[in-house]
Amino acid sequence: MRALAVVMKEPRHLAVSEVSLIPASESDAVIEVLWSGISTGTEKLLWSGTMPPFPGLSYPLVPGYETVGIVREAGAASGVRIGQHVFVPGSRGFSDVSGLFGGAARRLVVTGSRVIPVDAALGEDGVLLALAATAYHAVIGGRLPDLIVGHGVLGRLIARVAIALGGKPPTVWEKQAERMSGGEGYTVVEPAADSRCDYASIYDVSGDSSLLDTLILRSAKGGEITLAGFYSAPLSFVFPPAFMREMRLRIAAEWNPGEVAAVLQLMADGKLSLSGLISHRRSAADAAYAYPVAFSDPACTKMILDWRELP
Repeated sequence: MRALAVVMKEPRHLAVSEVSLIPASESDAVIEVLWSGISTGTEKLLWSGTMPPFPGLSYPLVPGYETVGIVREAGAASGVRIGQHVFVPGSRGFSDVSGLFGGAARRLVVTGSRVIPVDAALGEDGVLLALAATAYHAVIGGRLPDLIVGHGVLGRLIARVAIALGGKPPTVWEKQAERMSGGEGYTVVEPAADSRCDYASIYDVSGDSSLLDTLILRSAKGGEITLAGFYSAPLSFVFPPAFMREMRLRIAAEWNPGEVAAVLQLMADGKLSLSGLISHRRSAADAAYAYPVAFSDPACTKMILDWRELP
């Protein structure tokens, strides 16, 4: 079986090409993909060639771990059924390219235990479940945020999740004028316009490795800084200000399936919405255009690819 997929042949060179899928086993499902998201974190590093050493990293590769599709074939031991709408956090089901993270293709072969059933009514917003679970993972692991640095889609989701969990509306810092709007129940300000230096819990989703000293100086004594972005450059900070404040530094990493279930429950309870976060949409046939836009246009908070018209 073959399928069209986004193939990064090398850094800054991608195309939509045919790839071969591995034969599906009794524990696998074959997914017809409807939409996939473009990550401005890990996928940007793959695109630019600056991804640190990572298991399975080699070119050519199929990126993507934010995929929504329909089960078209289901093995007897897959645990899913034909016709289900599912969220797919990537795939390694290719025989002639590397699957890292392998979700940006028209069809996928995936172990059934990896896919997560979702309501069809969620539609394209389903691609945001990985980011929503990442936000949930970050928030439940530490103190609820009172400052979030960065108003991209992950920063917005951390704010929404924190409020959904009963937290007070956080302040969000953003420097890009194109990203100042869109705050739902919380305030978005430029850092220079904020004079507070007593934040007890700061979440940085900027990915900017040079910010730690600034954030430490804005922290309260005993404050906590959570690094919720992905940093390709080394991190460092001046020790005395952190020492004087007895700072805590925390790193939030990968979500787990139980956290996707928790996010879905918050949504079912009416406490959390994923709407209004996707800013750009392109046909998957235009992937070579969509990826650079997703990584370079500050007005693009989330780009998704629509696979429905491809064979």
